[in-house]
Amino acid sequence: MKKIAVLTATRAEYGLLYWTIKAIEEDPDLELRLIVTGAHLSPEYGYTVREIEAQGIPVAERIHMLLSSDSRQGAAKSMGLLVIGLAQAFERLKPDMLLLLGDRYEILAAASVAVVMNIPIAHLCGGESTEGAIDEQVRHAVTKMAHIHLVQTEYYGQQVLKMGEEEWRVHNVGFLGGENARRLNLLTRDELERELKLKAGRKNFVVTYHPVTLEKIPLELQVDNLLAALSRFDAQIIFTYPNADSGGRFIIEKLKEFSEKRPDVHIYCSLGQLRYLSLLKHADLMVGNSSSGLLESQFFNLPTVNIGTRQKGRLRGENVIDVSYDTEDIVRGIEKAMDDNFRKALGGSGPADWDTPPSGKIVKVIKEALKKDGLLNKRLSFT
Repeated sequence: MKKIAVLTATRAEYGLLYWTIKAIEEDPDLELRLIVTGAHLSPEYGYTVREIEAQGIPVAERIHMLLSSDSRQGAAKSMGLLVIGLAQAFERLKPDMLLLLGDRYEILAAASVAVVMNIPIAHLCGGESTEGAIDEQVRHAVTKMAHIHLVQTEYYGQQVLKMGEEEWRVHNVGFLGGENARRLNLLTRDELERELKLKAGRKNFVVTYHPVTLEKIPLELQVDNLLAALSRFDAQIIFTYPNADSGGRFIIEKLKEFSEKRPDVHIYCSLGQLRYLSLLKHADLMVGNSSSGLLESQFFNLPTVNIGTRQKGRLRGENVIDVSYDTEDIVRGIEKAMDDNFRKALGGSGPADWDTPPSGKIVKVIKEALKKDGLLNKRLSFT
């Protein structure tokens, strides 16, 4: 049996990985080795490893690496701790392949260790773009270190090929977020309102705002303008926590200050996949700069106001309205998103290719890749 190590550091990335993790665990030819790190092990961010364990997923390794810091230096030092922890974990686990998703700095650390230790890397979500964040450089760096590329669209696959990757290594597996939306038995609106203690009959805004790590506009101004815009609308506002990046703690403090002035504001460290996707299904609007606003929201035809540059370069659906950091521009975006004509024009229920679950494709690709001679021997291919 082949051992597949999967690393997860955040609630969002784990949600996208969940069905693939299950498929690896259930495959008779594979052994799952789940490595949990980052915000999952932080009480400040909800200690979400408990949610993983509650789902019956075995955790092979826990690597504590987050420093109590809100600075870039703290993030860089945290990477160093993760590198040390992973070197030791990989030596114990001896995985035949490492599966990574996305573009966070924890992923860069993991890929770096795997390359040095000759562990093949399968990378999910390469070829995408988020020009306003360091995620952009991280994602493309991991692409060059990875041996198998599991992309979400043909367009993203073409972007990976343009980086000189060999065609046989690139596989379009489809949108990961759609599998959760299809396979989870989502809560009804009444159930959701009881779970989150929301008042029935009111409009609900979902808001997630992450630090924009390459933005020159001060974070304080970005957040103040967002909150000023939201204060103009009569709606229940459900905030989810930002990522554990430099500036994340500052955003959390600003959200808490805002909530003290409005009883209809709710803040959650982590909703979990079931409640989060149920919220997207029943919400009236999504606001912020999360990738979820461009991906999962599309499945539910949820009008989304995407703020600033963080998601610049990423594909988006007709449900997304891009706005600047300016308060008035955000207000105009929200007003457009709430307009009945805009909502009616969205039509259907997400991309048709979400009907085919990606998890089965991913496992099949991994198993075939492990049979390949020369998997570790990469070469440039600009044909």
